[in-house]
Amino acid sequence: MNALWKNTLETAGAKFDADLVTDFGDAAGERQAALNGPVLAPLSHLGLIAVGGEDAKSFLHNQVTSDVNHLKAEAAQHSAWCTAKGRMLASFLLWKEGDAYQVQLAAELQPAIQKRLQMFVLRAKVQITSRSDEVALIGLAGPGSAALLAQAALPVPAQPLEALEAPAGKVIRLEGKERFEIAVAVAAAPSLWAALAAGARPVGTPVWQWLQIQAGIPHISGPTQEAFVPQMANFERIGGVSFHKGCYPGQEIVARTQYLGKVKRSLFRAKVAAPVRAGDALFSTLADENHGGTVVNGAPAADGSWELLAVIPENCASGGPVHAGGPDGPVLELLPLPY
Repeated sequence: MNALWKNTLETAGAKFDADLVTDFGDAAGERQAALNGPVLAPLSHLGLIAVGGEDAKSFLHNQVTSDVNHLKAEAAQHSAWCTAKGRMLASFLLWKEGDAYQVQLAAELQPAIQKRLQMFVLRAKVQITSRSDEVALIGLAGPGSAALLAQAALPVPAQPLEALEAPAGKVIRLEGKERFEIAVAVAAAPSLWAALAAGARPVGTPVWQWLQIQAGIPHISGPTQEAFVPQMANFERIGGVSFHKGCYPGQEIVARTQYLGKVKRSLFRAKVAAPVRAGDALFSTLADENHGGTVVNGAPAADGSWELLAVIPENCASGGPVHAGGPDGPVLELLPLPY
């Protein structure tokens, strides 16, 4: 994390675990505040890569699951990068700034993904660079968030995944209840944070992850790399897969899975009375060897439970209890997805 940005957050009361902002001194109170908002979160779990150059569009289009050729300057797009076997190496949020594509992903995956992407450039006129040290990623969510953006002289996107140019950055409307992301140059971040914090409560990154779970948007991290084909995690339902484009790594498997109807596992939202984290196993007596699914993302909720997104076999989700922590662990309560 950029030293200026980290110092700004520390001065505001942020508590860190390495570069992850855990809270601003009252984690439970911050979760309660998120019920009514607005809340302001440093997105310290995310990294940013720029893909620029004359061939950037065709290069990225030929690597990822989404249709980059039709990504407009005023839009963002969910996407994924897969192995040849169709398993997701990373999930992306893509948008354009100037002539370059911005690729947002889990910070822990960025170094390896950036290095691997570079291997595919070959003779293409493409430059791949890290922007994580020069751009601050800020989340703003809850009732009144749009008004706060306007007060800070920032544009207010009206529709989910609309992305509008802002001074020194971009404002993206995300899925969920009045939820926005601001990508801003680090030099401008301290003053912007102060302006937004005057009307929104600062919260740790886990609160934002909880809001992301409520919106039903999965996020691939280290523990879930290569665990799922995109359809298992509902990427085709959130606009992250195009079935009308040419080849990309894993495309044959992804297409075959879609058209032959072989997806027997899907993404479910749930809550449970125990901590759950990405990569944790779930358990069901209806599954082979009791393997009842895998947690994609988990975060503490305001009521003391943990909410999660998990890939679960359809028969286990519909036919009986699914347990966390062990075959006799607490039972998941399935919750509706918003799409």
